[in-house]
Amino acid sequence: MSAAIAEPSRAAGLQRLGSFAPSAGRRYAKSRNFDFGPGRRANVSVLSPYVRHRLVLEQELIEAALQHHSLAEADKFVQEVFWRTYFKGWLEQHPAVWRHYHDSIAGLVNTLEKDIELLDRYNTAIEGNTGIDCFDAWARELVTHGYLHNHARMWFASIWVFTLKLPWQLGADFFYRHLIDGDPASNTVSWRWVCGLHTRGKTYLARVSNIANYTDNRFRPDGQLATSAPPLQEAQKFPLQALPEAQVLPSDERFGLLVTEEDACPETLLGGRAPESVFGALATRKRSPLPVGIPAYEFAHGAVTNAVERLQENLGVAGELSTAEDWGELLVQWASSNQLQMIVTAYAPVGPVAEVLLDASRQLESNGVTLVQLRRPYDTLAWPHARRGYFKFRQQIPMLLEQLGIKHSQAGSARDALQEAS
Repeated sequence: MSAAIAEPSRAAGLQRLGSFAPSAGRRYAKSRNFDFGPGRRANVSVLSPYVRHRLVLEQELIEAALQHHSLAEADKFVQEVFWRTYFKGWLEQHPAVWRHYHDSIAGLVNTLEKDIELLDRYNTAIEGNTGIDCFDAWARELVTHGYLHNHARMWFASIWVFTLKLPWQLGADFFYRHLIDGDPASNTVSWRWVCGLHTRGKTYLARVSNIANYTDNRFRPDGQLATSAPPLQEAQKFPLQALPEAQVLPSDERFGLLVTEEDACPETLLGGRAPESVFGALATRKRSPLPVGIPAYEFAHGAVTNAVERLQENLGVAGELSTAEDWGELLVQWASSNQLQMIVTAYAPVGPVAEVLLDASRQLESNGVTLVQLRRPYDTLAWPHARRGYFKFRQQIPMLLEQLGIKHSQAGSARDALQEAS
């Protein structure tokens, strides 16, 4: 795990948030696009691994920023938080995009076994041996640390697709396997955006001058990058689908609490009620048919472990953790040993955890156990607005803040002006 990333615990995430929030205004807006390299991340929050696993919640990030800055000052930071929300809501309403991507990966892995030329170009890229210094450095940084600056992710994806002309799905899979904040929605939709598939016809081209400027001249790949980025095409259509109805926790039934890597803070969904027992399960290795990176696995494992241990201590209940991939039999046995007829967990959005839960729910149901997934009010309020592009979604942010009860001011503060001057 990168030395720049603290331990995968809620306490560490809240500490990082507390340290960063005073800088989440104009200073962040001015410097956030700069990638100074590993170990030099003071210009960005590096909170994404905590938010991805919901060790720290999106609403907590926004509230912390707005305690120090007006909404106008913290606009860029707040927007970054809502970008993640937009991606989640959009994919939740276009689940066929994930299924198509997932199926494509399986097909491309089989192709790699047969197409020696493609395999050689793919290995050259993921091993950081292309000769494009910036790209190679980012490939090695990703595998070693499980993290890349957001700007570097865009440059990397653009070079992968338009310069190296490799299938975008394999690049997205490379990211998803190694990023400690690897998220089905943010990762898949971001790669599609670079390719011109999300916003049809609009691609992202990595430019030498942009890379040189925002890496503080660490890299200048003159003459090595594609000079055009024609949008990729696809014949598939992905119609909008309605969000499922939010479930509620029955008021009079005993239940066990299941913790997954999608939400390592599920106790905040229980309205003060305590479960009979807590169980943690991992689906990290389900991200891909190819091996998942060690930092990504360790962070997800640590997040779930922290949640189980925290719940044991705070609620005084028994807890256990399993890394087995067959959740159905696992949960049936746990329910039986604890005499449970109901298992409650935080809602799992589109992705591997949702797929594993769906399979498990069928086996649980056949054994008389009900699985209840509790969706956060934050998601229920925001996701329905994520049907088209982000900019329409962005217009809803003031309304969403009001509905969430997040107080803020519009006027600038003298404190933020002083921070910018310093």
